[in-house]
Amino acid sequence: MRVQEAVSVSLPTWASCVAYEEGEEWILKSMNNGYPRFFIDKSVTSFASTLIQRFGTPDEWAILLPSHAVASRCLSFFQKHLAGLESEEKTKVVHLLPRPRPGNGMDARDTRLSPMVSAVIYPKRHSAVAKSFWQHTGEGISSRRAELCHRAFIDGFLAPMTGNIQIDNMHGHLASHSSIKGPLRYQKTRLLDGAHESEKTQPASHCEGRPPYTDDNIQFVEERYGRNLDLSLAAKAKIAMRRRIAGALLADDDLSHMTDVVYSGTGIRQVVGFSEGDVYLYPSGMSAIFNTHRILLASRGDMKSVCFGFPYIDTLKILEKWGPGCLFYGNGSAEDLDDLERRCEQGEKYLALFCEFPGNPLLKCPDLDRLRSLGGRYDFAVVIDETISNFLNIQIMPHADVVVSSLTKVFSGDSNVMGGSSILNPLSRYYGTLKKTMDLEYEDNYWAEDALFMERNSLKEVYYPKYGLTRHFYDRYRNPTGGYGGLLSVTFRTKPEAIAFYDALETAKGPSLGTNFTLRWVGLMDSLKSDPDLVRMSVGLEDTIELCSMIDRALGAVAQVSRA
Repeated sequence: MRVQEAVSVSLPTWASCVAYEEGEEWILKSMNNGYPRFFIDKSVTSFASTLIQRFGTPDEWAILLPSHAVASRCLSFFQKHLAGLESEEKTKVVHLLPRPRPGNGMDARDTRLSPMVSAVIYPKRHSAVAKSFWQHTGEGISSRRAELCHRAFIDGFLAPMTGNIQIDNMHGHLASHSSIKGPLRYQKTRLLDGAHESEKTQPASHCEGRPPYTDDNIQFVEERYGRNLDLSLAAKAKIAMRRRIAGALLADDDLSHMTDVVYSGTGIRQVVGFSEGDVYLYPSGMSAIFNTHRILLASRGDMKSVCFGFPYIDTLKILEKWGPGCLFYGNGSAEDLDDLERRCEQGEKYLALFCEFPGNPLLKCPDLDRLRSLGGRYDFAVVIDETISNFLNIQIMPHADVVVSSLTKVFSGDSNVMGGSSILNPLSRYYGTLKKTMDLEYEDNYWAEDALFMERNSLKEVYYPKYGLTRHFYDRYRNPTGGYGGLLSVTFRTKPEAIAFYDALETAKGPSLGTNFTLRWVGLMDSLKSDPDLVRMSVGLEDTIELCSMIDRALGAVAQVSRA
């Protein structure tokens, strides 16, 4: 199975897995892609190669980053880990910004597409340091950004920053076209107004060897930058994602009607006063963790952190390589908590405790009540990674000061886009200082195309009393040993997906409910249903494993429709 912009790769044998982990050439050369933080996508390396040809030497390479600020952090990382650079060795940064159109003012209020890339160019022999920054921080550019910006650079739409031009208010040729490629949910049928025909046909004067624009060139520019993806929905897609993460948006709402009214309430996060404004989006899960740690350092000062439990390796590396270090409790046991408490009693101070619930890959769960108690008593923040379980299954926010997650995983599910989130708990003792620092430091580097794909991937809704916004009413009257009933309903992103699921599911299909056998029905048969594509299921008494297998096969049919 090939998935465009895939975030995983098939390693079919034990030997291939071992060879990949040990970096053997035969497996690395045979791979077309891999997890983007470990295997830099070929669209990114191709762009880097072009930039080295223009701005570097054969002995140099480039790491491509989304902003000036991220590039500055990368340079600082180089300086810290390569303090003994030889005199002839240098690192430099090339900031690529859209070339301004003649006579077009640079209005900072312009919200149309304005791609940027910062290339940190360094001696190639120090690629291991650059790879560490790329892998641990998750701050590198995505393949979608690389593809568009590479072509834009070749065609003369992106140019190095010169003079006193500032990044924050720079808009150029691409701002004329607020559309690029994307999923059907966002596609358009016409080119947006904004650019004069004479501007579309101007040659790229700074790219030597490029022929003047022909009709094919013009068609390419219109199709690549102008036709397929309505970027006016990108901001609304991010609002929708933040609301889903906040637990306030559970249905497939039309983005064109998405308002800017901020949701605030308790919701399924069960924290009073929690708002979508407390949700911050990042290009990857590790970027969310890295920046959460960075914000904590900026807010509370340089102190060691605690990594509790056996974590995903890059979380530990972030805590070890940025800031004054880390106290690592790999077992995550009660005895480890005893030791931490003794250290705190003896006066040791800590910035924050980072843990996963449950951990990856050992799936151990720490005692959150005790962690929360220790954090309150000894003044350290608690940061919980909910990636594996996700908020539909567990409720951990009341126990955390910050909740982080990789949206690349369950939230997306389609294995074709990266993303991450960081959530501030408004009831945290650190909320005021963290919020203030976030307001000053947060930079939205989530590429518009990636946000649109992520929002599309996260649309499916399951209606069930246990996961609805009115669960607290149900729980008020639920018996101590009672459940949540045998009826659930689901919606899909598109009608073809709903049809594929219904047709492929190997259960009885018809009206009514409460039968001993599983019964499936569709919402369009019920005139009062708000969603005509809703599929309702009354769960019967079949073998659980058999029933789950049938549902898995039906979801496989949905995936085939999604990829078509």
